[in-house]
Amino acid sequence: MARHILEREQFLPISLEQAWGFFSTPRNLALITPPEMGFVIQEPFDGRDAYTGQLIRYTVKPLLGIPLTWVTRIEEVQAPTRFVDTQLRGPYTLWWHLHTFEEVDGGVLMRDRVEYELPLGPLGELAHRLFVRRKLERIFAYRFAVLETRFGKDPKRSGQQAA
Repeated sequence: MARHILEREQFLPISLEQAWGFFSTPRNLALITPPEMGFVIQEPFDGRDAYTGQLIRYTVKPLLGIPLTWVTRIEEVQAPTRFVDTQLRGPYTLWWHLHTFEEVDGGVLMRDRVEYELPLGPLGELAHRLFVRRKLERIFAYRFAVLETRFGKDPKRSGQQAA
């Protein structure tokens, strides 16, 4: 199985505390996920900010509107600069997502690094080439746009998104 990597960064003209407050609140993930993904946190959910060991169960519709249960665990939290979530159950063989927040002049540089593997060997790799990679890129592009609308743009960097 091939390991794939998706990296993104975005400048947000907000404080580190504001960034952490927003991104460490699991319920806010629904606000930055495309509506067609049908993201819903399954209840009961403790509603607390991200903490090491936290389990989050949610339903998503990643393909053809078919609902799928996805379970993630928050593996590591170093407030207010980073946290890692991993998939315990879902569509990937491996899903490891590092979120980092770096205070920079005028705001915060937020970075995501996702390492993922697909099941089904060669069929999974074909699916990756045909649609999975593009779907993930669209999800992160949607997120980028929502965050710019919510928090504003940096005039020096507006419209830039790392590939």
